[in-house]
Amino acid sequence: MDYLIGIDVGTSGTRAVLFDENLNIISSTSEEYPLYQPQNGYAEQDPEDWAKATIKALKTIMENSGVNKNNVKGIGLSGQMHGLVMLDENNSVIRPAIIWADQRTEKECDEITEKVGKEKLIQITANPALTGFTASKILWVKNNEPENYNRCKHILLPKDYVRFILTGVYATDVSDASGMQLLDVPKRQWSDKILDILEIDKDKLAKVYESPEVTGKIKKSIAEETGLSEDTIVVAGAGDNAAAAIGTGVVTDGSAFTTIGTSGVVYAHSSEVHIDPKGRVHTFCCAVPNAWHIMGVTQAAGLSLKWFKNNIYEGFNPLGEKASYELINKAIEEVEIGSEKLIYLPYLMGERTPHLDPNARGVFFGLSAKHNKKNLARSVMEGVSFSLRDSYEILLEMGLQIDEMMITGGGARSRVWRQMLADIFNCNVRTIESEEGASLGAAILAGVGAGIFESVESACEKHIKKVQKIIPNEKNHEIYNKYYEIYGELYRNLKNSFKKLGKI
Repeated sequence: MDYLIGIDVGTSGTRAVLFDENLNIISSTSEEYPLYQPQNGYAEQDPEDWAKATIKALKTIMENSGVNKNNVKGIGLSGQMHGLVMLDENNSVIRPAIIWADQRTEKECDEITEKVGKEKLIQITANPALTGFTASKILWVKNNEPENYNRCKHILLPKDYVRFILTGVYATDVSDASGMQLLDVPKRQWSDKILDILEIDKDKLAKVYESPEVTGKIKKSIAEETGLSEDTIVVAGAGDNAAAAIGTGVVTDGSAFTTIGTSGVVYAHSSEVHIDPKGRVHTFCCAVPNAWHIMGVTQAAGLSLKWFKNNIYEGFNPLGEKASYELINKAIEEVEIGSEKLIYLPYLMGERTPHLDPNARGVFFGLSAKHNKKNLARSVMEGVSFSLRDSYEILLEMGLQIDEMMITGGGARSRVWRQMLADIFNCNVRTIESEEGASLGAAILAGVGAGIFESVESACEKHIKKVQKIIPNEKNHEIYNKYYEIYGELYRNLKNSFKKLGKI
């Protein structure tokens, strides 16, 4: 039997999973590493931590599985997007990687917009200038650390640095490259126009591949250290959300998924390029060759419920039990939809879609003396769901067809939340059997590259197993529409107040 490995280079740790050719899990492990915040708003990691974690994880799954190394045919890579890794002429890391969560580049975003023009920037890169994207990070190093910038010979994304360690090859894929703001997203290639305007040397960038394409093979030294064969191929892989889409079977028109993790994502597949001229949602190349995806982001989705559980809900249970998500879900079932006229704005970390407003802040609106922690808990879930609906509505406005919505992440485990999303979206919601997401998607891409699967679509059709189907309640949807209208008004009414608050 043949085997495949999916690797997901995340922010908190790296996960490696060994699958057989039927995508059954044979062995898996995760390795954690730290996040560094040298200043307020900064977020950095050491690329060597990613490399060490990956090598250790590969060694562990091979040792635990007992699988013959010659039967492991391919490795697929996924990982956190937008991070900046800079290597010198000796391939040494020049400085800590500036990762996706870093917010130091506001001035550089203004610089990009001024030099390129907002309309042209969106037309070519399919997105407005954002602090999280890689281009602004490159300019920040150029503006603030010229010695480091001048030493830089190679620019890589996080998963692509891991690829370099494994194979010695400088390569990236179209989905991850889309988040650098240097790619011509419609044409799926580096934009000479953007690179010329920003004066970034194209030779420093990695070669761009479609996600299932083979980029190299495991180096001898890595093969000896991990127990893999030198004949094991490594495919281009994908950014975390694009890989998760493969892992949930969202690979054809009409399919979409919602993730409720720390942040929240609404993601839809499209065989044609759709770009929002207002820049409210992101359009990237997806991991299916010659296709794209459109994605909206809620900054504090699961984070909102975690914040509420840790800071407000503790001690609610009269028996003194420690607050848990299970207790909260049980309590919420006792509260009518709408949380008895209580609305929550989930802007604990500002907001991306649709507002792109770092000054936005969390709000409970409509509080009265009759409300208790159960009401607040339900309103948090409903507020996050309304924020996700903001993304969903933009996708529909852009002409995308969504037949059903897959749901993944921690929020997918909540029966209440699944029904809530179905009711608020007025769309069928489905779960899948596997919870591996990005690692599974990366393995499928490896299987295509190794010739085990004919295509991404056929592999997903055969092996991704959909399970529970949640049908929306029309009566509940009508009630939620009334609350959603007020929810939208609240941000518009508070926008200037958020800005004033930020200046105090």
